[in-house]
Amino acid sequence: MNRTKIPAKQEDGSTKIRTLVNYLTEAMGSGTFAEGGQLPSLNEVSRQTGFSRDTVAKAYAILKARDLIESVPAKGFFVKGQTRRIFMLLDDFSSFKEQLYQAFRENLPDLWTVDLLFHHYNEEIFDQLVRNAAGRYNMYVVMNISNRKLHPVLKEIDPARLLILDMGSGERPETNYLLQDFDEAVEICLEGGIDRIKKYRQVILVWSARKTPHPPETISAVRRFCRMHDLGFKLIPEADEKMIQPGHLYFVIRESDLVKVVKACQDRQLVPGQDVGILAYNDTPMKEIAGNGITVISVDFREMGKKAAGFVTTRQRIREFLPSSLLIRQSL
Repeated sequence: MNRTKIPAKQEDGSTKIRTLVNYLTEAMGSGTFAEGGQLPSLNEVSRQTGFSRDTVAKAYAILKARDLIESVPAKGFFVKGQTRRIFMLLDDFSSFKEQLYQAFRENLPDLWTVDLLFHHYNEEIFDQLVRNAAGRYNMYVVMNISNRKLHPVLKEIDPARLLILDMGSGERPETNYLLQDFDEAVEICLEGGIDRIKKYRQVILVWSARKTPHPPETISAVRRFCRMHDLGFKLIPEADEKMIQPGHLYFVIRESDLVKVVKACQDRQLVPGQDVGILAYNDTPMKEIAGNGITVISVDFREMGKKAAGFVTTRQRIREFLPSSLLIRQSL
C-alpha cells in the first residue's frame, strides 16, 4: 500500500470533501499514487487528515464515480489504469479553433480524453467553468478571457498543470503559455506587405469593443503603420456594404464583416486586390478560396494545437509567443 502522507489542511473556500478529492486527483495525475496502486484505507486517510471517515468515504465515492479509482472487495481501493483527462476551455467555436483542436487531439495518446468547452467571452461562465473543473482533471488548457491579465479564477489551478492559449500575458513567472502578439507582430506583418498596401489611400479597420472579442492593441499597431507610411486610417465598428469604396483597404477581424465586404465587392463589381483591398485576421481553409483568396495575418493554429499537446503529455515548461505571418493572396 502507498504510504504517502495526505495533507490535512483544508483548502480556503472549499469543503473537506472537495479538498480531499482535489488532492487525490492531482496525486494520481502526477504519479504520487501510481496506476494500479492501492490507496490508503478510509481509516488511514481519516487518521492522517483528521477528517471523518464519512467525509473520506464520500470523497472516494466521487473519485469512483469519475472512474479514477475502483474498489476491490476485502482488499481496498486502487488507482485505475489511468485515462488522462484534459480540460480544454476555448473562447468560441470557429474554423481556426477547429484546426487547433484537431491538431491537439491528433498529438495526444489514444486513451487520453478531452472535455472541450467554450466561454464565449462571458466572464461569469468562464469563472464557473474553471471553478467546477479545478481538481477534476490531470491537465488544463485555457484560452484566457483577456489579453492584458490572467483571470483571477485561474489561481484555482496548479500552474504546472495549466496552459494559457492565444490571449493573455506572462506577468506571472509560473504561467505556461502559447500566445499571440496582437501589437508589434501585426505591424511587422503589415510592413511585409507595404508594396501592395501603399496603392490604397486609406486603411479601414473594422473593430468594435462591444462586438469584436479581439485585443485593442491591434488598433494601435495599424494606426502606427498608417502614420509611418502616410496612409489614411479609419476605425469603424462594423462593415457596411454601402460604405465600401474603391481605393480603400478593409482590415476585418470577424467572419461576418468579411462576408459583408466580399459581398459588397461582388454586388458593386469591385475587384479585390485591384479596386479595393481586403485583409482578414486568422487563417482558415475557406479564406484560401473565398473571393479568389483572402489575405490574412495569422498564427499557425495547427502548430499551436501541436505544441499544446506536447505540453500536456510531457509537462515541460513552455512560455512562447507564436509567430504571426502575412499570407498574401489575391485580395491584396
